[in-house]
Parts: sequence; structure tokens; C-alpha cells
Amino acid sequence: MEVSYGRSTEALIVTANGRVDESSWSEFSAYLVDGVRNAANQSLWTMIIDLSKIDYMSSRGLRALTIARQEGIASGVSVRLAVPNEVMREILSISRYNRLFPVDESLPPDIASLT
Repeated sequence: MEVSYGRSTEALIVTANGRVDESSWSEFSAYLVDGVRNAANQSLWTMIIDLSKIDYMSSRGLRALTIARQEGIASGVSVRLAVPNEVMREILSISRYNRLFPVDESLPPDIASLT
């Protein structure tokens, strides 16, 4: 699994590529929590998790989303999900995470990569 950060004028974007499963969920969770904290430090009150390149997400990956949401609530940062592929759309629906998180069908057009 690879994770990268980007930024638009109003949000921090976290993009994950690969599988979020038993071996990678902890790393994924750490990236998400760091993303929430970075968003708050930059006065960006929204963090968007790009789901378009995630091949699979286990229940532990869903737990990582929950942890990020809790961190967001504590930091005043809204955590949103975006552009789920068909696999992720089904996982979100079955788990009802599509009711827990706002899910956007597109990403902001002005994303710049962060290093």
C-alpha cells in the first residue's frame, strides 16, 4: 500500500493505493491521523480520503477510517470519503460507512501534490 498527500484550496487530500488489510491497516491509520493533524495545523478544516485506488479494505481498514473520523472530531476537521471505486462502494454500503461519512463523487479540481 502506498499513501500520498495532496492539497486543494480548502482540503487536505489523502490518496491510498493498494490493499488495506491486516498487514497494512496500522500504517494506513497512522497516515490518516497524521493527515487530520496536518489539516488542522494548516487551517484546512476538511480532509478527503481518495478511495479510487484502493483494491480492498478489511474491517481493520474500516477501523482506521473510524479512528481518523474520531481524530477529526477532536481537531475540528471534517473527514470525507471520495470517488470510491466499485469494490469500495460495495464495502462502504455493506458496512454502512456510506452513512457515517460524507461520500463525494469527485475530488476538488485544484489538487497540488505535497512532499
